[in-house]
Amino acid sequence: MIGYVTIGVSDMEKAKAFYGNLLADLGAKELLDLDRIAFIGKSMSAPMLAVCTPYDGQPNHPGNGNMVALNPGSKEAVDAYYHKAIELGARCDGEPGQRIPDQFYGAYVRDPDGNKVGFFHFG
Repeated sequence: MIGYVTIGVSDMEKAKAFYGNLLADLGAKELLDLDRIAFIGKSMSAPMLAVCTPYDGQPNHPGNGNMVALNPGSKEAVDAYYHKAIELGARCDGEPGQRIPDQFYGAYVRDPDGNKVGFFHFG
């Protein structure tokens, strides 16, 4: 199973603030900060999101087709997290809506570094 997903960023402080604020209502917090990488989650034994500056010292580049998808628990929560992300500086990459009738509801943003983040609810 997934231990953590890493997102490359250009500004660690900005990324930690963005994801720390965005995920706080899900019970996530910064668990470990090792300067060029920080882990955000509920506990070190649960899946986490890591933000880091690239190890090779080169600029970060969002991967085309890569995305972190978060399930906040309901369609209403998808809407709330989408709007919160926008307020925190993300840009829209797909407004909230039903994607597959009666099965999949989703919304998509690009974080301040251009990484794609999805919020979804099944059912």
